[in-house]
Amino acid sequence: MKRIPWWVVVAASAAPALLIGGFLVAAALQPASYNPVRDTISQLAGPGATDPWVMTSALAGVGSCCVLVALGLQPAGGLGRALLAGGGVATCLIAVFRQPRHGYSLGHELAVIVAAVTFCTWPLFASRRGHPAVLLTRPPSLVAAGVSIGLATWYAIESDGALLGVAERCAASAPALWLFAVVVTTRRALAGGRSDLAS
Repeated sequence: MKRIPWWVVVAASAAPALLIGGFLVAAALQPASYNPVRDTISQLAGPGATDPWVMTSALAGVGSCCVLVALGLQPAGGLGRALLAGGGVATCLIAVFRQPRHGYSLGHELAVIVAAVTFCTWPLFASRRGHPAVLLTRPPSLVAAGVSIGLATWYAIESDGALLGVAERCAASAPALWLFAVVVTTRRALAGGRSDLAS
């Protein structure tokens, strides 16, 4: 089975760091009127934000990292990797099609929907029966997809609620953290398997 290159681990580590660090730093730069519990990540990258380049750059970085991981995560199923890459491209498009200060952006909303669908479902299609890496087997992948879908549903339900910002941050962070866990544990499992064969 093909080894996971070191740069895939770097990209998988950078994705949640860029996302979470990005929205924490960007929120800290906003005036007191911005409330991270209620207000969205998209507002941090919008034209009305203070230093919108911070969140825009973070989103572009997260998307790029996901595409890199999809290219290098060879032990995962091909369709799952394609969905992961699609989610990465959609995340980059979220950064390109920014939410306007007032009104509605079809490009932005479509990019958010595509990113949500692909990030929620890629673990299902990346999993394989009897894989030596536990997190690439079916049961954990089902759990990961279920948690991501549940958080995305909460975000959708909360669209006009007081916890919209929290729901969005949870829904966005969970897939990035899962991606990191999959890459690290898969690399370790495959390295251990090779050691066992050598001995």
